[in-house]
Amino acid sequence: MTPDSATIPPHVQLIQMGTAHWVSRILHVAAKLKLADLLAAGPQTAAELAAATETHAPSLYRLLRALASVGVFAEDGANRFALTPLGEALRTGAPGSARAAILTLAGEWVSRSWDNLLYSVGTGKTGSEKALGMPIFDWMAQHPEEVALFSETMVGFHGMEAAAVAAGYDFSGLGTIVDVGGATGNMLINILSRHKSPRGILFDMPHVVTGAAQPIRAAGLADRLTVASGSFFDAVPSGGDAYLLSHVIHDWSEPQCLTILGNVRRAMNPGARVLLIEMVLPPGNAPHPGKMLDMMMLVGPGGQERTEPEYADLLAKAGFRLSRVVPTESAASVVEGFAV
Repeated sequence: MTPDSATIPPHVQLIQMGTAHWVSRILHVAAKLKLADLLAAGPQTAAELAAATETHAPSLYRLLRALASVGVFAEDGANRFALTPLGEALRTGAPGSARAAILTLAGEWVSRSWDNLLYSVGTGKTGSEKALGMPIFDWMAQHPEEVALFSETMVGFHGMEAAAVAAGYDFSGLGTIVDVGGATGNMLINILSRHKSPRGILFDMPHVVTGAAQPIRAAGLADRLTVASGSFFDAVPSGGDAYLLSHVIHDWSEPQCLTILGNVRRAMNPGARVLLIEMVLPPGNAPHPGKMLDMMMLVGPGGQERTEPEYADLLAKAGFRLSRVVPTESAASVVEGFAV
């Protein structure tokens, strides 16, 4: 709710919620056409942008005007459109990866998954599998371009979370940190950059970790961070002092989570810990981004967000004791567990 929502009649608030997807659709088209990239050199008219994007100039003007109304672009007296600070963030490669996030989260496969929300609520099954004909991660394995976009999306979607986790939890006394399902290494890179003594192992599927070499080199961590590939449903690298699973457990059903955690428990050194980076849900009616993300888990991969008692229960079933939940400056917390 906005600060002045108390003055807006309830029916108007509901209608605004119901039409919120209109904004995501126009942002998706803007990202797809790379309009922010085209405007980086300076203001242009709709006709000039239409020539560059092979679109219908009058219709493109209407799209640009709508985008200007939400602050992405600004129109001047000569009907030229220019970037605003908000629009600057939509450029390809801009900090925060907003363009990648919009192309993914407002894109076709996510939209088709949400189209089946009623089906998911009615059956407990994933809308994505109904829409795509297979589990979402199987589908992504067949679409490598989507994997690269998804990895960039996760970096942007979770924003400053990696830095907040690195600052909020003391990793300094650990020897080897194994990042299970760590994609291209954003979380582990942040941790090792802040804490100079631990070493790291980044572990994910082969088609995922292919994008990790460049950011590892750029961070100057090639001598402290190694990459291994495989499926965490089969096994994970052994000998770690901490096993980090960042937004992994929330993706999967409970039986699948127990398989992953079982493999971690068998691989870890004596006295090692498991660290789940997740949005731990607060009780009651308190607003929290994890409560909406939980709906994406329902229609997407089939997992769920959890409360602290639910994480304690899950860890206990896998042979761990939840020792504490460490909040960070982001929406995510570090759920710490030790084998029993």
